[in-house]
Amino acid sequence: MKKTFDDIVSNLPGLENKAREMKETLLANLAMVGEIPAPTFKEEDRINFLMTRFKEAGMNQESVDEVGNGVGIIEGKKNNKNILVVAHADTVFSNTVDHTIEIQPNTTMGPGVADNSLGFSTLATLPILLEELDITFNHNLVLAGATRSLGRGDLEGLRFFLSNFDEPITAGVALEGIELGRLSHTSIGMRRGSITCRIPEQYDWSRFGEASAILTINEIINKINEIRIPQRPRTSIILGSIEGGSSYTTAKKALLRFEIRSESSEMVQELHEKIQEIINETSTRTGDSIELDIFAERQPGGISFSHPLVSKATEIMDALDIDPRPGPSTSELSAFINKNIPAITLGLTHGNNVRELDESIEIEPIYKGIAQVIGTLQAIDGGYCEKN
Repeated sequence: MKKTFDDIVSNLPGLENKAREMKETLLANLAMVGEIPAPTFKEEDRINFLMTRFKEAGMNQESVDEVGNGVGIIEGKKNNKNILVVAHADTVFSNTVDHTIEIQPNTTMGPGVADNSLGFSTLATLPILLEELDITFNHNLVLAGATRSLGRGDLEGLRFFLSNFDEPITAGVALEGIELGRLSHTSIGMRRGSITCRIPEQYDWSRFGEASAILTINEIINKINEIRIPQRPRTSIILGSIEGGSSYTTAKKALLRFEIRSESSEMVQELHEKIQEIINETSTRTGDSIELDIFAERQPGGISFSHPLVSKATEIMDALDIDPRPGPSTSELSAFINKNIPAITLGLTHGNNVRELDESIEIEPIYKGIAQVIGTLQAIDGGYCEKN
């Protein structure tokens, strides 16, 4: 007998309690995942962990594709549609960072634990959790640990999977460690890049510090800040980080990382061109070599707030006393949008110090986070999230 949506909602407290009963398994997987370094393009060990968990859960269809994505399929009873659940495997931390995970009574701390060790370990735990709950689906549940998502990866893993998976995908759910209540259903336009300044080798060093790659980058920053940013469409230029110099001598090289974001692809292009003009003018005047490198891009789009996938996910959050926060994202949604697949991104808990070495998450909200994911998957499987 088909479950009604009200049945799904009424069962949510039981899902939350069952997830809480599996605390030791969840935290053990989180600790093991978190202590496996997985910088972008080097996620193999973490994917191997995922494959091991899939095999232990008795999944018959699991594989690693050409770009390193780890994929497992839980076959549905009707086996004619597919729901994709994805979590990116990579983090911003290099192999040289100490990846020790510290589990305390109420929190877990360590580099990458929020972004995205929790999302990835939840993906790894999902098969055994569904088995313990005796939950089955009509549709196939496709679980994918995506590689090459962050930075220069530019969602290459998920893009590759979506372009090469043979069967149609009904809907997608992307898992992120934080923030609980996150309900991303659109992608904003984005270009991510870097500006590198180098002082020419023939520079006259007798000029006693009149030039510096850091000073040139600082000048570029000042000019970028002078660009008028419109309030509509919502637009921003984010200056992410600066690197330059090595000691107390004149810096011969400096680098600025930045990101242009806007609801309008035309505005992203316009700001890109203005930054290029600033670079050209500055390079001509100073004689420094200045290079603009754009290595990641997103197109705006997505599903509307009124789409059944968003509205049903909102109802599920409300039933769990989660405060829904719909909004745009630069996450995996962009890859789904490019394939016209309705999708949302859900956060699993609350956290602090994201992308810092002391990144941390709260443990107790995780159980609500998992309940909302399973409830949403059941709603998709029941056909309650399809647009008429």
